[in-house]
Amino acid sequence: MKNLTDQQKGSLLAFIAVMFITPDSLLIRLSNVDTWGLVFYRGIIPFFTVFFGMLIIYKLSFFKMLLSSGYHGIIYVITFSITNITFVVSIQNTNVANTLVMIATAPMLSAILGAIILKEAPDKKTWVSIIITFLAIIYIFFDSIKLGNFYGDILGFITSVGLAVGAVTIRSGKSKNLVPAAVIGKLFVAFFALFFIKNFALENNDLIIVPLMCVLCVAIPFVLVTIAPRFIPAAEVNLFFLLETIIGPIWVWMIIKEQPSIETLLGGIVIISTIAIHSFLKLKNS
Repeated sequence: MKNLTDQQKGSLLAFIAVMFITPDSLLIRLSNVDTWGLVFYRGIIPFFTVFFGMLIIYKLSFFKMLLSSGYHGIIYVITFSITNITFVVSIQNTNVANTLVMIATAPMLSAILGAIILKEAPDKKTWVSIIITFLAIIYIFFDSIKLGNFYGDILGFITSVGLAVGAVTIRSGKSKNLVPAAVIGKLFVAFFALFFIKNFALENNDLIIVPLMCVLCVAIPFVLVTIAPRFIPAAEVNLFFLLETIIGPIWVWMIIKEQPSIETLLGGIVIISTIAIHSFLKLKNS
């Protein structure tokens, strides 16, 4: 990693993180645990996994890093907690493809927030991409109202907003290590779920599915995604989530035959194509 440029480090970390995340939606679907039980385990298992890992690596410096993260750390704890909850509840209340298409808008939202907070003004191409993606979202939302999936879709969009705020927060405080803040965010998620959880029992396949999901699809990626924006812009990190938008629904379709609606497919194609073309043009110009 020492010989890599910041661009290469950030891109590699984001790519590996998203590859780990792609089966996440499928594993949520395959588990028989109720929504809040799932939220609890997705908070508590990654918390202990990463917390003990960081104590081994950083020892008591972990707490020093947490306290020195300041207001960036507080914002990140809040946004990280919210996105972790809304993602699971969204998947449980709409098609996987709908949730992931909503999350695909995070790069454009990052660009808007980057312009407001970091004064990293988007160019004309980015503004055109933002307008197209939001029109596509409105198109999908109208379909969801008809199908009764609106609640799940709006939570997917809130997840996207949370990801954008989180990525911009990391970017603005890139001299700080916000992984400890993300660890505390996971503890908050588990604590919040305690108010709603009805059953802690893991039975049959869930004894394998839930721990596997929590370590491979949650704990490892959240560390990588928290580090990546220190090397590359927030919007660029979120661009890698397009891979999840494409691969995630394929896993779900192959294993449990859940098919997205025509409107979601058309809207998703427009969003992914717009962001992909925008990214290609940006890279070409740079």
